[in-house]
Amino acid sequence: MAKKSAPVLSRANLWSLEEYAKRRPTFQPEVMAHKKNRTVHLGNHLTLQFEDEMTVRYQIQEMLHNEATDHDSVQSELDAYLPLIPDGSNFKATMTLDYTDDAEKKRQLAQLIGIEDRVWIQVEGSSKLYSIADEDVDRENDYGPSTVHFLRFELTKEMKAALKYGVGLAVGVDHPRYKAAINPLPQTIRNALVADLK
Repeated sequence: MAKKSAPVLSRANLWSLEEYAKRRPTFQPEVMAHKKNRTVHLGNHLTLQFEDEMTVRYQIQEMLHNEATDHDSVQSELDAYLPLIPDGSNFKATMTLDYTDDAEKKRQLAQLIGIEDRVWIQVEGSSKLYSIADEDVDRENDYGPSTVHFLRFELTKEMKAALKYGVGLAVGVDHPRYKAAINPLPQTIRNALVADLK
């Protein structure tokens, strides 16, 4: 029997502003709990938020909730965020560089150019798999890289099979100016990510 594919978000299945206002008090804590098992902190300043349909729905619904919206802006939110939903053969993550002090942030970002290309995952028994970053988006400016990047990790069939079988998963970054790794990832996070695979 063919496996039913996961529903993809569309204008038709987004909640209306009124419906979302009703659901928000229960949906928000549900999403926060869900995100905990999809968030990886690498060192003190780099965070990966692994996205899926629920995290993307929340992002879109929140944007629409917080802004006066028209027909075009709903579609532009969908166009911006739908590419962040993994398609069953990859993991997708929003990478954030966090610095509280503006002067330090400017100084650090100037030294961290290219860091978004040095983030990796490693399926136990396989080589490191580096991110494909910011597809179709230019994220650099005069001060160095942006603080937010969108990453994709495209897995081979063998990697997917190994993860489904139960092997460990590691995540890290090996930029010359910023190195950190978690090996292995906690089981709760690993399991949440493996659930994205088809």
